Amino acid sequence: MFRSRIRVLLLIGCCLSFSTVLIFAQVVPSHFLFLPIVAQPGPSPTTVAPSVTATSTPLPTVPPTLTPTRDPTITVTATGTATPTGTATATATPTVASISTATPTVASTSTATPTVASTSTATATATSTAIPTPTSTTGPTPQPRSAFRVHAPYHAVQDLSTKFGEMALFWFGQVTPSQNYTDVRIGSNDQELYVYLAIFDRRLWYNPTPSAATLTDWDAATLYLDPGTGTGLSANSYRFTAQLSNGGGAAFQASARGTTGAWVAAPVAFTTLPGWRGQALNDNSDDRGWAMTFRIPFSSLGLAGPPAPGTAWRMAVEVHDRDDQAGTPIPVQVWPPAGVTTNPTTWGDLVFGAPGYTSPPTTNQTTYTLRQGPGLVVQDASVGGGTTCGDGLDFWTEWGQATDPPESSQFNVQNQSDVADWPCFAKYYAIFPLASLPPGQVVVSAQLILHQFGNSQPEDAEPSLIQAFVVGEAWQAGALTWNNAPLARENIGAGWVDPLPAFPGWPGVPRTLDVSAGVARAYAEGSPLRLALYSADSAYHSGKYFVSSKTGDWNAVARPTLIITLGTPVAP
Repeated sequence: MFRSRIRVLLLIGCCLSFSTVLIFAQVVPSHFLFLPIVAQPGPSPTTVAPSVTATSTPLPTVPPTLTPTRDPTITVTATGTATPTGTATATATPTVASISTATPTVASTSTATPTVASTSTATATATSTAIPTPTSTTGPTPQPRSAFRVHAPYHAVQDLSTKFGEMALFWFGQVTPSQNYTDVRIGSNDQELYVYLAIFDRRLWYNPTPSAATLTDWDAATLYLDPGTGTGLSANSYRFTAQLSNGGGAAFQASARGTTGAWVAAPVAFTTLPGWRGQALNDNSDDRGWAMTFRIPFSSLGLAGPPAPGTAWRMAVEVHDRDDQAGTPIPVQVWPPAGVTTNPTTWGDLVFGAPGYTSPPTTNQTTYTLRQGPGLVVQDASVGGGTTCGDGLDFWTEWGQATDPPESSQFNVQNQSDVADWPCFAKYYAIFPLASLPPGQVVVSAQLILHQFGNSQPEDAEPSLIQAFVVGEAWQAGALTWNNAPLARENIGAGWVDPLPAFPGWPGVPRTLDVSAGVARAYAEGSPLRLALYSADSAYHSGKYFVSSKTGDWNAVARPTLIITLGTPVAP
C-alpha cells in the first residue's frame, strides 16, 4: 500500500485496498460492477431470501452472503417496471495494485515572491492533447435558466457504459458518519438517457421484500425529469425511484407521473442496476458506499428519438439514506440544493449536448495571459484525498473536513468507478480575477493551461478527461474542504490528459482545457472566474498531478494560466 508522500516530486496515489470487502453487482460501470472500462472485482450477486414484509420499520437481520473474490465474472440482470432491456454482463479481471514508485528528483522549492507578469499581451502557445469538439452549443432553452445546469454529452454508441469516463459530472452532499456524498454522471445516445450515481455511505441498508410505497425508507435514489415548459407538475413530469439491493429487479424500483401538484404511480419503462462496496448489507459495520444506474429510454417519455442538441429539460436528484435497523430519520439530500420535488421550476437544467461556446463577431482581437504574479493573486486549493488517499485521516470524521496544506505546490484530480476508493478522489478549485482585462470587449476564446508532472501508477494509468466547472460562491484559502467546497453550477469545458510514463522534468507537460464559456460569462458579469476541476474516470490509478499557483518562482511558468483572447464586438 502506498503510504508515502514525495513532496513536489511525482507523488503517488491511486487506490485503496479493501480486500475484505464484498461488492456488488454493478456491471455497467465497472467496480460495483461499476463502470465499463474495466469491470472491478466482486462476486456475483446472490439471492437473498425474503425475511421481512414491505414496511418502513422492520429491517432484515441477516446480511446477504457473498464470497469475496478478486477476479470474478459478474452477471447482472437489469429489470424494468415495464419493458426491461435485458441482461448486462461484465468480466472483472483487474488486479488492484498498491502503488507505483516515483523517482524524479527536484531541485529547488523556492517560495520567493512571484515575478511573473500577469496581464501581458503576448500570445501564449502551449502544446497539449486535443480538446474534445463540442457536440452542441447552448441552443434554445424552453424555460428560464436555472442556477444549476449540466450539459449531458451525446455518444453514438449502443452501450453508454463504455463512455463512462466521458460522462458529464456534478455532485452534492457531504462525507460524515451520518451524511452521504454523491457523484452523478450523465450522458445520452440515440435510445436513452444514462444517469449513474456513486454514493459515499458508511452504512448500507435495504429491504429484501420492499413495496413501492416504502422504497425510500431505505438507501435509495430518486431521479426527477420534466421535458415540459410548465410551471408545475404535469403529465410531462416523471419520477423514477430505485432502492439499493443485492442484485436489483423490478421489485426495487418504481415510477410515477405528475398531476396538478402531486405524483401518481404510473408504469413507465426504465431499468436500474445497483452496486455496493462494503463488509455486508444490513449490519452495523462500516462500508464504503453504493451505486445506482438509471437507464431511461426516450420512447418511455413519448419521444421518437433523442432531444435535439441544446434542448433543455428540468432535472432533480434525491438520495435517501438509512443507517440502522430502526430507521432513524436522516434528511434527504437534494440536487439542486433548493429543489422542491413538486415544483419543476426549482430543479436544475439538463441540457442535451456537450458544453460549447460560440464567440460573436469581433475585430481587433488581443490575447492576454493571466497567472499568479505581481498585481494578480490566483487563489487555488485541492480537496479530497490529495496524492496519498487521505493517509492518516479517519475517512468518516476527518477526511471531508481536511484542508489543503498552505504550502502545497501541487494538486491532484482523481475519480474512478470503484466507490470503495473514494478516499483517493480529489478536486481542484481556483479563482482567477479578471479585473485587469480591458472593459467593453467580448471573449473570443479562453484556455486554461496546466502543467502536469506525474500521475498515479504510470504503468497502469489511462488518459483522463479533466472537466472544468464554474462555481458560484467565493471561498477562502486554508479553509476549503471537500464538505464545504462550492457545488458545480455548470460544466463548461474539458481537455484530455494522457498519463506520463516518467517524470518529464520541470516545468512539466502543458495541458489545455477549454474554459471559454466560463470566462465569457464571468467577464460579462464583471466577476472573477471561479473554477473547479474534476473527472468522471472509471479506471484505477486515474490521478493526474499538476503544479499549483503556490509553486515557487523557480517554476512560475508552470502555474495555472489563463490565455484569453478578447475582441471588439462588431455592431449588428
